[in-house]
Amino acid sequence: MHTQSEAGSKSSTDSVSLLYEVSRVIATNHYRDDILLMVVQLTAQLTGSKICSMMLMNEAKDKLEIRATQCLSEAYRTKPPIRVGQSISGRAVLSKKPIAVLDISQDKDYQYPEIAKAEGVCSLAAVPMIAKDHVIGVLNCYTSEPHVFSEEELKILSGVANQAAMAVENTQLLAEKIQMFEQLEARKSVDNAKRILMKQQGISEDAAHKLLQKQSMNKRKTLKEIAEAIILSAEIIRPN
Repeated sequence: MHTQSEAGSKSSTDSVSLLYEVSRVIATNHYRDDILLMVVQLTAQLTGSKICSMMLMNEAKDKLEIRATQCLSEAYRTKPPIRVGQSISGRAVLSKKPIAVLDISQDKDYQYPEIAKAEGVCSLAAVPMIAKDHVIGVLNCYTSEPHVFSEEELKILSGVANQAAMAVENTQLLAEKIQMFEQLEARKSVDNAKRILMKQQGISEDAAHKLLQKQSMNKRKTLKEIAEAIILSAEIIRPN
């Protein structure tokens, strides 16, 4: 973050710039990982953070895993997941409120003091990412010097975190819709291929399906790929 002396003159301008840029990135990108990476890059740049990262809850919702950071350090990027009940970020998840720590080396819940020392970070703001009243992750911002995070800074970071949370939720819904559409299209192709085989070879639907499965295993192709090949072949030899 900026020093306290700089904050008065730059805080409002930087806050507006950060929220505007984050909104623009989210509105123009449909890929979750790209969104998260650009958000942490912008946040680090416009707040002066030494390290900025986003951690998302795993499927069991008992651990947080780093999903995006602008930090180039391999040691930091590959940090193991941390348990929600045993970390500063986890406290932010459980409380659903930002948590600011002046010196992480003095906090018993900070899991990797050796990495913090190697990276030269001191203060931390851990801000929950909240979408539809539930926490899906945490936005972490570290400074290299001791820094008291103001209420305005935490409010702005909360706005960024919550926008990112909604982006994650929306891209997940989009991914599920795409998957459903692809499954439906695959089913249509398989059904069409079965009808072609039934007509060409005079076999039952069950026999046609087994034939598709056998070809799929033998050629190491998906059922959809085999079905599409059969459909294409039928169209090629179909008389005009």
